[in-house]
Amino acid sequence: MTQQITIYTDGSSRGNPGPGGYGAVLMYGDKRKELSAGYRKTTNNRMELMGVIAALEALKKPGLNITLYTDSQYIVKALNEGWLNKWLATNFAKGKKNKDLWVRFYNLYTHHHIKFVWVKGHADNPFNNRCDVLATTAADGKNLLVDEGYEMDVNNLLL
Repeated sequence: MTQQITIYTDGSSRGNPGPGGYGAVLMYGDKRKELSAGYRKTTNNRMELMGVIAALEALKKPGLNITLYTDSQYIVKALNEGWLNKWLATNFAKGKKNKDLWVRFYNLYTHHHIKFVWVKGHADNPFNNRCDVLATTAADGKNLLVDEGYEMDVNNLLL
């Protein structure tokens, strides 16, 4: 029998761009794992994606059945409405953002069976709220990581 994993994710940035962070809660049976990290300069959408990526990278086996809950319409619509397939087919033409993270995500996504479910943010879902706390705490932390994909892209625009 294939294992069923439940994942909640959230991303945050203090300013857009600004310091940011992600949070994720992974659950399997009675086991639970929390993940988070903060970045010195990034965007909200990048952190939303990083929450999903970090959660999927933490999984040790391929072929899992996953229900992933997020308050990001950006992510849910990209998958459920086929935006990502169009972006990939056109190599992210017309300035579509976050190519580095979408490609990284897609390479993980293809190894599992994932159902994406949108949940209302800052509402009464305790797991989404926990992810929000993890993300905002990480964004407000010290020793923030460098979001190289974001900062390299911004630097290229300035050349």
